[in-house]
Amino acid sequence: MNMTRLFQSRTTATPLGRVLTSSGLSKMLTAASYSTGNAAAGGSTVATLQRQPVPKLPDTMQKLLKSIEPHVDAQVLAASKRATEQFSASGAVGQKLQELLNQRAAKMESWLADWWLRSAYMEYRDPVIVYSSPGLVFPRADYRTFDGQLAYAARMASAALAYKAQIDGGKIRQEMMGKVPLDMSQYEKIFGTCRIPGRDRDSVQYNPRSRHIVVACGNRYYRLDVINASGVIVSEGQILAQLQRIAKEAASSSSPPVGILTANHRDSWAEAYEKLVADPTNRNSVTAIQQALFVLSIDREIPQAPGSDHIIAASDLLIHGGGSTVNGGNRWYDKTIQLVVAPNGINGLTYEHSPAEGQPIAVMTDFLLEHLKRGTSTADQQTVPGAGEAVELPFNISAPSVKAAIEQAANFVDKLAADIQMHYLHFTDYGKGFIKSQRMSPDSYIQMAIQYAFYRLHKVPGAHYESAQNRMYLHGRTETIRSCSVESIAFARTMLDPKKDGRAKVESMKAAIEAHKAYVSMAIQGYGVDRHLLGLKLTAKEHGIAVPELYSDPGLQASANMRLSTSQVASRYDAFMCYGPLTADGYGCCYNPKEEDMWFGLSAFRSNPNSDVERFRVSLQEALREMYEVLVLHGEKPKGKL
Repeated sequence: MNMTRLFQSRTTATPLGRVLTSSGLSKMLTAASYSTGNAAAGGSTVATLQRQPVPKLPDTMQKLLKSIEPHVDAQVLAASKRATEQFSASGAVGQKLQELLNQRAAKMESWLADWWLRSAYMEYRDPVIVYSSPGLVFPRADYRTFDGQLAYAARMASAALAYKAQIDGGKIRQEMMGKVPLDMSQYEKIFGTCRIPGRDRDSVQYNPRSRHIVVACGNRYYRLDVINASGVIVSEGQILAQLQRIAKEAASSSSPPVGILTANHRDSWAEAYEKLVADPTNRNSVTAIQQALFVLSIDREIPQAPGSDHIIAASDLLIHGGGSTVNGGNRWYDKTIQLVVAPNGINGLTYEHSPAEGQPIAVMTDFLLEHLKRGTSTADQQTVPGAGEAVELPFNISAPSVKAAIEQAANFVDKLAADIQMHYLHFTDYGKGFIKSQRMSPDSYIQMAIQYAFYRLHKVPGAHYESAQNRMYLHGRTETIRSCSVESIAFARTMLDPKKDGRAKVESMKAAIEAHKAYVSMAIQGYGVDRHLLGLKLTAKEHGIAVPELYSDPGLQASANMRLSTSQVASRYDAFMCYGPLTADGYGCCYNPKEEDMWFGLSAFRSNPNSDVERFRVSLQEALREMYEVLVLHGEKPKGKL
């Protein structure tokens, strides 16, 4: 793993449905209260939010050691124990950093938010495709013609604009965790937002009052005004008419894949960006894209690899576009929201991760799919006065340096697209309904299934990242759930031990699930390991203090080498999120648990001999089945028919 992300990991999605009792929360939430009005939460609704606490140093060291234990032998664990003791001893550097971090927390609304945006995203230099930006695969639509593709694209754009109106009108329901309100500000950052490349550090630009979108078709870009001067959204029929005109014009001539630049390594893109916008024509076009509410990509067909299907093709499409010769250049990957509509019913979205976690995107997904399911009404065809025609955003790429940058980016992206292998598992044997009948947390159960699947395949523990939302705090983002534990490995070994009976397997499963739930409770309240370690490390850097030796401890590094990058993104529909692994020898695994089935978006790198996404997929399916069989025979007896 890149050392700059040692205590950051992916912040892909939000594990949903975790509710602590109000009494449990009150014991943990001791920071001062702040009031914030969120437009997305109802305009005048005022939610009382806490400031994110700084965990106690001894507590974090204790949790860190416990999370290291599954990955190292007794000798390395003993060395890690000495390292944590030296770091946190009275008068040691850890105590000094803790005091400085507490001082920062006392004078800021969030001691973490700015640091997190900067270190996890703005200073992270790998490309956003594969490494950061997720794709969200929607159910296959029923169109099979180009006219049907355009009609569906118009309907999807209209749905997104309706969702934007819901946000602006304060109609997004205030989300709660038990009786505790959650910060809703991320909802206000998903439309009109764009990441801006910079040397060494990017920035984020917000344009929430923008009135136009950008349509990408055939690697060409068109500005389309969709909100008139009175603030009225144009009709779906008007959008469709403009898409038809754009498609006809874009088909008349080919265009180089300028958008492929946004998929490149961030430093390479930043260098190319300076050259690109040096031309006034290009600068105006780029500005229009950056200020758009979102990008709508009208794609060409992506070739399906032998043995794959349209779902794998959709995953490829939404992660990297199929490379520079297919749709990789028909994007602007810096935009927070890109809606993608491809031939043969393939559709979905990809989003740049820095402004928001998965929850606002998941809520938007269900809104869009519900809107798309309803179809087009007569009202959608009415003409809204004051709407303009689409205008092409031209690019001048005659400069040799710009041409060279596009060629270099295309080569880079094509190699990356060829290396990442996307897959999925639609598990239909049972869903979260059965898991709940066993009085188990569906999320913790699935996390232990992933742990078991990895162990039964690789015969070693896999350091395992899951994201927990910290939105009960002002400006809260995420904390890492370290799902690999002493208990999870004991469970995996028990399941594989032919000498263990069914009851022993059930008991080890329950112990692993309870250990995971306990870590979840700590993480959602900001009392995990990773963000605290990040805060102490950044405190050292900001005060000119050498990064402590603890951070190079082999045990700590082993526990942070997250070969499993996982998250739950729930939807009522047959949709799932997907993304690349965190490590070269790891797996991406995002899941949507429904009542009677589950969807998993999976990934691994083809070039690494120590991972195989197809074998992991099979192992995961078998792990879920084995757990079911044990529970049916020795677990809770479900009431009624499953």
